[in-house]
Amino acid sequence: METLLELDRSLFIYLNSLGSESFDGFWLFITKQVNWIPIFAIILYLVFKNLGWKHALMIIVVMALLITLTDQTTNLFKNGFQRLRPGSDPDLAGLIRAVQTRKSFSFISGHASNSMAAAFFLYKVLKPYLKYMGFIFLWPLIFAYSRIYLGLHYPGDILCGYIWGILMAMLMLKLYAYLRDKYFPQKEYVDNPTNDEPIRN
Repeated sequence: METLLELDRSLFIYLNSLGSESFDGFWLFITKQVNWIPIFAIILYLVFKNLGWKHALMIIVVMALLITLTDQTTNLFKNGFQRLRPGSDPDLAGLIRAVQTRKSFSFISGHASNSMAAAFFLYKVLKPYLKYMGFIFLWPLIFAYSRIYLGLHYPGDILCGYIWGILMAMLMLKLYAYLRDKYFPQKEYVDNPTNDEPIRN
């Protein structure tokens, strides 16, 4: 474990050192959730267009439950492990660029877990209807990297956040599949939301 933690710190120092003041403003913009609203407004429009407002509202409700569950369980990890953020770690003082600092703990990354949970869920649900849904994974990659750049998370925090987000999304996909088959059986998959093609009667 000590070896893994040392590798995590070393990788963080390397990645964080790639930043410069000229790009700080860009990554401060990227790291704010509100600045991603236009992209999700477009996705929301496509959901309503392809699935209808009732089905779209159901997806929104399940997504809200997913983000709430992921966010709250992520906080349990943080308070349980109590790993200091890189910018708050005295051992890294003078070795990194801490563009932002937070008093909360580091492991696991809420940005990583929430963004990956949302991206994975939307990918599985909308892939049969939207051809290029794979591009949605650029969001959690860029979004979470901003946390390393700003000095707020280690790569290990991000990776474990991704894993946890996917697990939460898989759990909520079960709920979505149940509700979908109950209320919209004529428009959806035969077995589960991971099939490639929708089956229509």
